[in-house]
Amino acid sequence: MSLFANNEKENLAAVQPLAARMRPRSLDEFAGQKHFLGEGKLLRRLITADKNGSTIGSVIFYGPPGTGKTSLARLLADTVGCRFVQLSAVTSGVKDVRGVLQEARDEVKAGGGRTLLFVDEIHRFNKSQQDVLLHDVEDGVVILVGATTENPFFSVNNALVSRSQVFQFQSLDEQETVDLLRRAIGDSARGLGARAIEIEDGSLEYLAEVSDGDARRALTALEIAVLSSQESPVRLTRELLAESVQRKPLLYDKSGDQHYDVASALIKSIRGSDPDAALYWLARMLEAGEEVRFLTRRLVILASEDIGNADPQALTLAVSGMQACEFLGLPECQLTLSQLVTYLACAPKSNASTVAIGSAIRDVREGRLVPVPVHLRDGHYAGAKTLGHAEGYVYSHEESDGVAEQDYLGVEREYYQPVDRGFEAELGNRLAKIRAKLGKGRKQD
Repeated sequence: MSLFANNEKENLAAVQPLAARMRPRSLDEFAGQKHFLGEGKLLRRLITADKNGSTIGSVIFYGPPGTGKTSLARLLADTVGCRFVQLSAVTSGVKDVRGVLQEARDEVKAGGGRTLLFVDEIHRFNKSQQDVLLHDVEDGVVILVGATTENPFFSVNNALVSRSQVFQFQSLDEQETVDLLRRAIGDSARGLGARAIEIEDGSLEYLAEVSDGDARRALTALEIAVLSSQESPVRLTRELLAESVQRKPLLYDKSGDQHYDVASALIKSIRGSDPDAALYWLARMLEAGEEVRFLTRRLVILASEDIGNADPQALTLAVSGMQACEFLGLPECQLTLSQLVTYLACAPKSNASTVAIGSAIRDVREGRLVPVPVHLRDGHYAGAKTLGHAEGYVYSHEESDGVAEQDYLGVEREYYQPVDRGFEAELGNRLAKIRAKLGKGRKQD
């Protein structure tokens, strides 16, 4: 490299933000993702074994922003000695993709190495753009590394996913973020080591917490705090960092998997009787602009599906909450939603009714049909008596306990099995006595 080119590289590096300067230069510097990059884990084994880019196939990196997808793609290219080319699906079209693929094919034909093509936001490519990649990916001309914040099984072509290994990135935990921040503070060459910095106890932990596992966000806030301070040495306090960190936009696409993941977390938290977790997921959905009708519809379903007769009042409250939310609208209806969610979470749980109707429907669909017993058939029309319809039917209200000893199905089937929780425990005791009386004379299936 010429002196002029080296100076250009240094000048470009000097204006890079801290998050870019602190990109890892080796796998040992890489923060997080130990589940596939730790010692002995799959991707690390592949990278370690691959010396010329012949072992690693195409991969898709899926996960939230700031978790190292771009950095790992660059590391991957450097480690296996591939030419690195980056495209953004937001700004690149089919022509750009074809151009890169042709260059990669020419490079291979000339005896050169393979090209690692990193496509950021690959889910933004439409089907035809993604299809352009298929042939060269399959032939091994390029190592495709696609990065996406959307679930690739929903947002990327099945054909492309089937030709790639999917690695799901997780948000950094607090300690991993703190370690990264300390490394940036102490690094004189790339980080902030040239500045005198005093760290208040707990301040880095605070920044790690509010950064929500986003390394880029944490490093950016740290750089803003240091560069904006007029003190020498700079005192990193919670207050200074709180002013420097920006509110993270919620990763929540109402038509994507984040929408369904958070909704699933809300429902499962209520089902699991944890009102605090349920309130958090409710807040996430409300702050992301979730439709109130979607929320109330899911809560009405849950009241029957997961609570049922253990607390029959739950369905009444869910329907009332739905109506109140329609009447009030946001922001006031968030109070109604909070009341409803906490009640449903604390209510006794039973899916006995859900299981019961599922079993009955399965019998019907599988053809286990039974004729309507003659004594239960309609006897109000002319000629019914001639056919014997309704003959022998016993009117239940004429019995002292309101239960007539007669067969209502014609076969022995018990779908509803009450649980021993809440009001359903009382129903279970009552049903045992009822079934004992109804069962006399019932036919076997």
